[in-house]
Amino acid sequence: MESPAYKGSTVVETAVDAADKTSDRLPAQPPDGEIQFDDDVEYVKGHPVIRTGADVSNFIISDRDDGDPSLTFRSIVLGTIFTALSSVITILYVFKPYQVQVSAVFLQLLVFIFGKAWATLTPRPERFSSFWLQKVIRFMNFGQHFGIKEHVVAALIASSGNNGLAGVEVHAVERLFYDLHISASTAVLSTFSIALCGFVLAGLLRPLFVYPAEMVYWSTLPQVVLFQNLHFNPRDNKRRLTKFGWALAIAAVWELFPAYMVTWFGGLSIFCLASMRAPEHTRKIFTTIFGGASSNEGLGFLNFSLDWQYIQSTYLSLPFKQQVNTWIGYAIFYVVMAGLYYGNAWDAKNFPFMSTSLFFSNGTTFSPDSVTNTQGTIDFDKLEQVGLPNLTSSTVWGYLTQNFAMGALITHVLIFYWKDMATAWKQARTKTQPDPHYQGMLKYKEVPMWWYYASFVLAFFAGLIVTIKGQTTLPAWGYIISLILGAFIAPFSCVLYGLYGTGVSTNQLSKMVAGALHPGRPLAGLYFSSWSHQVILLSVNLANWLKVGQYTKVPHRVMFATQVYGTLLGAALNYVVMITIVSNQREILLDPIGNNVWSGSTVQSLNSQAITWSLAKEVYGTQGRYLIVPLGLLIGLVFPIAHWGAMKVFPRVKKWPLNTAIILSSAGMNYYGATSWVWSSIAVGVFSQFWLRRHMPRIYNEYNYLIGAALDGGSQLIIFVLSFAVLGASGTERPFPTWWGNPAGNPDHCL
Repeated sequence: MESPAYKGSTVVETAVDAADKTSDRLPAQPPDGEIQFDDDVEYVKGHPVIRTGADVSNFIISDRDDGDPSLTFRSIVLGTIFTALSSVITILYVFKPYQVQVSAVFLQLLVFIFGKAWATLTPRPERFSSFWLQKVIRFMNFGQHFGIKEHVVAALIASSGNNGLAGVEVHAVERLFYDLHISASTAVLSTFSIALCGFVLAGLLRPLFVYPAEMVYWSTLPQVVLFQNLHFNPRDNKRRLTKFGWALAIAAVWELFPAYMVTWFGGLSIFCLASMRAPEHTRKIFTTIFGGASSNEGLGFLNFSLDWQYIQSTYLSLPFKQQVNTWIGYAIFYVVMAGLYYGNAWDAKNFPFMSTSLFFSNGTTFSPDSVTNTQGTIDFDKLEQVGLPNLTSSTVWGYLTQNFAMGALITHVLIFYWKDMATAWKQARTKTQPDPHYQGMLKYKEVPMWWYYASFVLAFFAGLIVTIKGQTTLPAWGYIISLILGAFIAPFSCVLYGLYGTGVSTNQLSKMVAGALHPGRPLAGLYFSSWSHQVILLSVNLANWLKVGQYTKVPHRVMFATQVYGTLLGAALNYVVMITIVSNQREILLDPIGNNVWSGSTVQSLNSQAITWSLAKEVYGTQGRYLIVPLGLLIGLVFPIAHWGAMKVFPRVKKWPLNTAIILSSAGMNYYGATSWVWSSIAVGVFSQFWLRRHMPRIYNEYNYLIGAALDGGSQLIIFVLSFAVLGASGTERPFPTWWGNPAGNPDHCL
């Protein structure tokens, strides 16, 4: 996190020119193929290899600021329109076999197209003689240049469509599993409160999360690079933008095949194909190990997906050190998941191999109705009659690794980053933070802290009203504790996300505490964890967008105001779309397995956790079957300490970019849903971050993030169209005819 000193002589005008101008910093151009270091920067063939946040600031992102307007009528209108689109896609993926975030690049491209059309196809004010008419037309931005800051603001509003998702997911669980239809006032106030409660923390700690150069938020880089390429010297960038357009078109056309016509492309497994004529018992084992194209099918070992909607540009942008840790986690995942199931841990063979549903001991699905009353609380008389719910071994492992990772995150940040955080805080207070993008933002007024405090006060009292008057079953004191818990964890998550471009799941900890505080109240646990988790999520999201604003020089106050507006608008729209999907796809969403199009795994998992943690004493206590799960939090605290000790005993370990929190999180991250994308993501990461970045830095610097953005945009555009045209999001499904490439069963031809 410590920011290396900025070399002022290397400021570049555009991201495109960066690679071409780096040779000016060398005493002499090194021969082709020769690796050379200059001022801690590594060069290959005269071009810098991106290794650190300082390299990103100096060679990838331009510090140019044209001083163009940001908060305009056009940016607000476009942002509002595309927030509706963002909300729809966000909710769609909640009910998909594998949950991904809406591609910000997809929204960014749509905003750009319509922004340019607005500027080009509308009359200029000078064409009218009336002074007042000119004033109105100028206010509406007719005929005026569509600049980068307008673009960023509109895209920011649109991308905020997932900020209120946690609250909407709670309402989805209520409708699906408890048949509860909350009042309009409870829905509005809870959505408002959950959507805004985390902003204050990012505001307080932005000197740690936003200002330093090493806080890159790597997964956002494709978007920032695209912003600058679309607006800075587009004529000079024509060559790259042409390639971007071709990549976007090819990705869009290609997505029609794996998503609809040739679903086999979503999971290519040689082993599943080879076992098609084998006995059923053998095929079942092969499916468990090698299957992964459908929801909860199998581990997906050596199963490759060609469906970019699940691969995404994340693996083109995440730093190599992050991906190495993830791959180690995947290796652990395959061994342990198979070992637990075939070793019959927790009676694993009585239940499906992978599922987030709850089960009776005989393997039948456990219904919440069998142990809850009309108020949504546990009826212990019913519980005594039917018995305790059981989890699949995959779910137990997923919960356990989440706790491992949560404990490891806390000690890892404290051990390895506290000195860097102290330095960053001191630099921010004295305004000596050397990052050029931070220095470029000093001319803009900062957001007054009372803005953050005011938003928190409003969100806090809205939540307080809901807990006192609503149907949440969560007492007011529990609500307050949930916010405190989220505020404690959020800084650790922000540091990890900023440095590595990824985070660890924190929801499990919230549910553990909720279960201990509110036994017998699953809905109280859901609301508790939603508020607590949302503090963490919004802190990360706001810090991420403030970093984008720092890179693109959008004034601080504009970034804050539009983030609040977009979050509230997106949360309201998310709620409306959720009701539509839950109503139209209720049967398949309640199915423990799902299919390759729709899956209720996410909301099933939320409900399973709510039920089991509301029975924490019985299920996870000293006499419970799954005591190891809560103990995982304490065990996780030890891993970074062991890592630190190994570094002291074996100094060579310092050179290994290990992060035990990421390893442990990845070891259980894919315990449900589709898994065929995993090996494809590894292939993409190896190609991009291991080979291309080091051996062809010029092409990497110019195209890696840009092409990744194009692939995301093209694939998600088609997924949006297909979801409502033929995949049933609007209520009517039109499946493609069944054939060998689009089989009736699992797309990868596993059993």
